[in-house]
Amino acid sequence: MVTVKKFSAAWCGPCRMLAPMFEQVKMGYSNVKFENIDIDEDYQSVQQYNVSSVPTVVIVKDGVEINRFTGLSSKIAYVNAINESLK
Repeated sequence: MVTVKKFSAAWCGPCRMLAPMFEQVKMGYSNVKFENIDIDEDYQSVQQYNVSSVPTVVIVKDGVEINRFTGLSSKIAYVNAINESLK
């Protein structure tokens, strides 16, 4: 199972820019779980994935982190990483 975890915060400008792009990416995958994690509310996940800045997107496959993006990346970068994780 592939899970894409987006760590963000309401006060984060780049996070607000990522939100609509993330929703577009999400629509292309029915076999991938997407999670939105607010770093101000879910401290346990922040610590578990060692998130120190936002936005951070972590791709997890079968419970193991296989890719990470820190900062805002392009839509194609996320799509390519997700496609690679599904192989």
